[in-house]
Amino acid sequence: MPQLNPDPWFLVLTSTWLTYTIILQPKILSYLPTNSPNQDNKNNKTINTKPWTWPWT
Repeated sequence: MPQLNPDPWFLVLTSTWLTYTIILQPKILSYLPTNSPNQDNKNNKTINTKPWTWPWT
């Protein structure tokens, strides 16, 4: 069964992972997140809401 023979696909697997780790990963990690969790949101306003009054209660 050729599916079990790792010989032709092992080179493809290793080259793909090397490409990912060496070239693509630093490029992806260089982007800054647009909504990072460590930003201080000083404009946080708490909205006072009234509870909904259900007619059947």
